[in-house]
Amino acid sequence: EVRLVESGGGLVQAGGSLRLSCATSGFTFGDYAIGWFRQAPGKPRTAVACISTSDGDAFHVDSVKGRFTISKDNAKNTVYLQMNNLKPEDTAVYYCATDFSSSWSPCYEYEFYGQGTQVTVSS
Repeated sequence: EVRLVESGGGLVQAGGSLRLSCATSGFTFGDYAIGWFRQAPGKPRTAVACISTSDGDAFHVDSVKGRFTISKDNAKNTVYLQMNNLKPEDTAVYYCATDFSSSWSPCYEYEFYGQGTQVTVSS
């Protein structure tokens, strides 16, 4: 059974940092790309960043480039999202997901999502 479990969310002031973790199980890490997505209240879920767990090739949406970094740890079967210089508009539930494909592309509407973790940025 494929499982994706997010952790690391919380409340932080603007300009602060958080690191989200996505612990994976139920498949061979490296077989499937993982993406981070977010959904703010009243808004659709959108992509934040995606990574191919086989070779580390990664993609970040323009709004987070230079602030967020997606990475992986093969030994821990975990994908991370390091978020720096957080802004109030980053407030959302963050989900990790897979599309059961080795490539991250397209980083858009993956098929299987974890339960999410709340990130709240105060001004």
